[in-house]
Amino acid sequence: MIEIAQESPLTDDGRALLAGSDAALRAVYSADECFTLDPEELVDDKITFLVAREGGAALGCVALVNCGDYGEVKRLFVTPEARGKQLAQHLMDTLESRAIALGHTSVKLETGDKLVPAVALYKRLGYSVCGPFGDYPEHPASLFMTKPLVPAVVA
Repeated sequence: MIEIAQESPLTDDGRALLAGSDAALRAVYSADECFTLDPEELVDDKITFLVAREGGAALGCVALVNCGDYGEVKRLFVTPEARGKQLAQHLMDTLESRAIALGHTSVKLETGDKLVPAVALYKRLGYSVCGPFGDYPEHPASLFMTKPLVPAVVA
């Protein structure tokens, strides 16, 4: 059974997941094309770091940055051996629920078109291409996406 919970990015598992994310990004992008946050930068009251586990093993992570009226997705990663289990979708669903609970009206992210599976996931989840946001510069390696959030209606 998959469990997703908020954890510290400074644990051994958190650091290992983020190192895996860095390695995956560096396989397709140069250092100046990556806009990531390191584990220490993810320790902030405005950031929720989520880890997906199965049988105690850390298999994926994602961070939600509270940017006021919107949330920003950072560091979505699933280990190679855990791919195909819909972990990324479960992590994003949990992140979006947290964003709604924080009162965000949308979620935004910066990714790259070379990350084909990630872009396909985001499109499948209802994200659409938008322009740069926050303090991101216009960059040829960047693809910016957004999704409006609709709070669940309680019957």
